[in-house]
Amino acid sequence: MKKPLATLGTLVLAVGLATGLSAAAPPPAAASGPYNEPYCGITWGSLTKSAGTYSGAQITNARAGRHSCYDRMVIDLRGKVSGFDVRYASVYREGSGQYVPLSGAGDIRIVVRSAAYTSWGSPTYTPASWANAVNVRGFDTFRQVSYAGSFEGQTTFGLGVRARLPMRAFILDGPGTGSRLVVDVAHQW
Repeated sequence: MKKPLATLGTLVLAVGLATGLSAAAPPPAAASGPYNEPYCGITWGSLTKSAGTYSGAQITNARAGRHSCYDRMVIDLRGKVSGFDVRYASVYREGSGQYVPLSGAGDIRIVVRSAAYTSWGSPTYTPASWANAVNVRGFDTFRQVSYAGSFEGQTTFGLGVRARLPMRAFILDGPGTGSRLVVDVAHQW
């Protein structure tokens, strides 16, 4: 009994390859993170985010919010902020150099190139607690926000996060003549 040289499937595959066609793979399943959230397409990375120079803007408030793909810290300023430096690094108090311990597995140092006081020395921002300047209880990524002081025209905050994750920092205008420094830290890679 003779066996056929090729089955119909093999023949179709051979013709497809000969004409330059290829078998299409099914689309990959949508990725999901540890919190059952959809992949957000975040490509920020975890390297230093830095811009601008010193300005006469004055810090008036710090707050935080939760989003589906990241946690956000916002620093409000009176006037136009132009400079910041945000990086994964140890945090030290302005003026004294005292180490600031933070909760979490990663420390982000946020330096705003603006003061938290007026030109005559009156404070424009005073948190209720230096160690817990913003309540982040229940956040996915943030563990602690600490105020590390303001000295010689710059102000430092410490942000404790659960791991070294992608982050971004940018400035938004408003409200009014003010501005805001925004720091986002993703929930996952």
